[in-house]
Amino acid sequence: MYCQKNINILIEKEMKFYKTIALLLFSMVTVLGCGQQEYAQQVLPGIEVLKRDNFKILEGKRVGLITNPTGFDNSLKSTIDILYEAPNVNLVALFGPEHGVRGDAHAGDKVQNIVDSKTGIPVLSLYGSTRKATPEMLQGIDVLVYDIQDIGSRSFTYISTMGLAMEAAAEQGIEFVILDRPNPLGGIKVEGNLVEEEFISFVSQFKIPYIYGLTCGELAMLLNQEGMLENRCDLHVVAMEGWSRDMTFEETGLQWVPSSPHIPHPSTSAFYPISGILGELGYLSIGVGYTIPFQMFAAEWLNAEELAQELNSYSLPGITFRPIHLKPFYSVGAGTDMQGVQVHIMDYSNVALTDVQFYVMEAMANLYPERAVFDNANEKRYRMFDQVCGSDQIRILFSKRHKFQDIKEYWHKDIEAFKRLSKQYYLY
Repeated sequence: MYCQKNINILIEKEMKFYKTIALLLFSMVTVLGCGQQEYAQQVLPGIEVLKRDNFKILEGKRVGLITNPTGFDNSLKSTIDILYEAPNVNLVALFGPEHGVRGDAHAGDKVQNIVDSKTGIPVLSLYGSTRKATPEMLQGIDVLVYDIQDIGSRSFTYISTMGLAMEAAAEQGIEFVILDRPNPLGGIKVEGNLVEEEFISFVSQFKIPYIYGLTCGELAMLLNQEGMLENRCDLHVVAMEGWSRDMTFEETGLQWVPSSPHIPHPSTSAFYPISGILGELGYLSIGVGYTIPFQMFAAEWLNAEELAQELNSYSLPGITFRPIHLKPFYSVGAGTDMQGVQVHIMDYSNVALTDVQFYVMEAMANLYPERAVFDNANEKRYRMFDQVCGSDQIRILFSKRHKFQDIKEYWHKDIEAFKRLSKQYYLY
């Protein structure tokens, strides 16, 4: 048996051992942290490039800024504050898209004209009584600057705000500057048919695919040059540095601020096109009102294990479905016990994002024919569904047999032609 002295020696040796391990782990964390920080500085969004160039393109001009909380530099300082404090920039007006300049408006709620409490600058709404800036709103402005983080799906309304603001700027002879940011879906994926004339709306403002594979700056160049705007504007894109088309948002090393209340993480951008179109029908919960917005499909009448098994039997590339049981806090199914599936992206490069919801619709019709979506959904929601799809043909063709195969060709028909067109406007 050890004496107390020997026991103390052993304890001391063990303490030295654990201290050594702790120091090694701390060193590893420090090195990894430094590596991430160094990598982050390799991707400079447009606001960082504008700062580095001392705001030269804005110097001596009266500036109007279209932005929201996603407009910030790599130290998380708001673009509003950056331009307001820059000695050679005269920031005279702010313009608020859906959700508002400070992000305090709910989806679909009108944004009011106010005075920004921090800077005292007037905030004019582009999501209220008008969605296109009027001549009165642009009076006394020489250049409009746009700095908003997009999510890469055409039904997300910020690109509609951007395009209409470009038209308004053109009509008033005002310059338009875009501070470019990454497309969180990357610059390779293109999915969905082009918007048809009779289905142009604020959720499908331009004749582009549902997933268009461009940054805001690249998209603006395409809209400007391809006659998709009423008038061509004097456009200048402040391009990023260090971004490549195959990057996920996490790979940029940049910080994420929610693009809207239900896009809390960059990964949510990838789930939005997976379920958002079906979500327009209000037919089942897609996770809005729960902790995983756009990442699930659930209803009171679904059997989680049954639906997961059916969907996994389709062997969709890059996707796995997991049974889920939940009780939403608000929105569809609030306070009720629901079952369904959570979607897990296992291999992003191989996933056809928008196809997923159509396969879910097919699976539900196979398992529960009496619950087939277009035999049960609220017909008042059909118009919005068609507008988001950019056509009524998706609904009409799918309704016949509730099979994705019946719409697949139509949904994919414009992809290759758009890829060829859009390549002309690649900045990266």
